[in-house]
Amino acid sequence: MKKIILTFFAIVFVASAAFAERYVMVTHGEGNDPFWPVVQKGGEDAARAIGADFEYIYNPSADMADMASSIQAAAATSPDGMVISLPDPDALGPAIKAAVAAGVPVITMNSGLETSASLGALMHVGQPEYLAGQSAGARAKAEGATKALCMIQEAYNTALVDRCEGYGESVPMEFTDTTSDPATIQTRATAALQANPEVDAILSVGPHVCDAVSKALDDLGMTVHHSCFDLSPAVMDLINAGKVAFTIDQQQRLQGYLPIIILHLYNNGAGLLPGANIPSGPGFVDKSNATSVAALAGIDR
Repeated sequence: MKKIILTFFAIVFVASAAFAERYVMVTHGEGNDPFWPVVQKGGEDAARAIGADFEYIYNPSADMADMASSIQAAAATSPDGMVISLPDPDALGPAIKAAVAAGVPVITMNSGLETSASLGALMHVGQPEYLAGQSAGARAKAEGATKALCMIQEAYNTALVDRCEGYGESVPMEFTDTTSDPATIQTRATAALQANPEVDAILSVGPHVCDAVSKALDDLGMTVHHSCFDLSPAVMDLINAGKVAFTIDQQQRLQGYLPIIILHLYNNGAGLLPGANIPSGPGFVDKSNATSVAALAGIDR
């Protein structure tokens, strides 16, 4: 009898493994951006919690055509669901629509809130970026900022433009610098600061941008109101050192974790979904809470 019971459970285990759900996440993150490993870990943790297989795909070239091809290739494998960041709806929209038409449930995350539903995605998990920019600008103005420079690391990413424009409602933008080459950010920031000496504030819309801009400020011996977006160990160090006033936390771990859980519930719960998109931010991280937030986000040293 014992042997029969053990055999039964072995068969059940094998059958369960054979039919494990499989989810694919495709993001636009470049390989040297510290933001995306936290998103990836969120997806991995969620898949582990529900016993699903998980694949993470990113395109280090930052080429949107390459990302669209990755979405198409992943959809062709018929996963149980896909989680896709959407920085460029025009370039990525056709691939997402094709995945949905092929019967793959899709949840967009991070960028793309405004166009997610029109492409057939079930919902969006992410931060309303214009609102986040407005929040950052209002606080920067209250802290003395009057003329700003905005540094954008991905010229194609509409969400980053929204951050700058939202900020600009409170603090006029004297200059906006965009690049798709992260290696040049420090050099470009130095040039922009030298060309715009009236600037007394900078918004850096990504964590490695924040770090590079801070180095440019140090090299120039300048002190301005510097605020950033997103988390990394370097950003936490800059906040604790008093070199960055605050960063906006969009909780990227939740952006990786929640869509996998929601897809699992959708596939196993008669197609039920939350009643609305889920805003994962914005939240302020400053010197008062940087250490505790870093620990919770899993990026403490």
